[in-house]
Amino acid sequence: MKRGLFIGRFQPFHLGHLQDIKTALEEVNHLTIGIGSSNEDHTKENPFTAKERAEMINIVLPNNNIRKYIVFTIPDLGNDKKWVEHIETLVPKFDIVYTGNKWTEKCFKGKYEVKRVNMLKGVSSTIIRNRILKDEDWQSLVPKEVVDYISKINGVVRVKKIK
Repeated sequence: MKRGLFIGRFQPFHLGHLQDIKTALEEVNHLTIGIGSSNEDHTKENPFTAKERAEMINIVLPNNNIRKYIVFTIPDLGNDKKWVEHIETLVPKFDIVYTGNKWTEKCFKGKYEVKRVNMLKGVSSTIIRNRILKDEDWQSLVPKEVVDYISKINGVVRVKKIK
């Protein structure tokens, strides 16, 4: 059985993340989703808590018939070398790492097979947060469940307050 690890901050979970997870699950039997920077929240780059990000993922994936996954939180350590070792103690064994982040790729390269995810053009959590700040359309970049969830937790107000 081949297992993958997909690490992201998911601030918020968007259509690109969903596409990346679907693609990864074409190559692996099971995917561990690591919520990076889980110890960061209520900041400009990390407005949502790890619990909220996990809830977004756990609402969206089953509605897309995705069940072969598990979510773990992964805090920042501030030490590149120890970070990978720490992750290995937190999550089930994995064979391949999926990431859209160059730093994450660098940390795992040489020890694991690392695959860069294909970024969905015009979709990123940074773009979404910036659109929220400017009262522009961000809803079309995330699954409907995420729009509803962010509304439920007053996430738009939070993002605007933090700026």
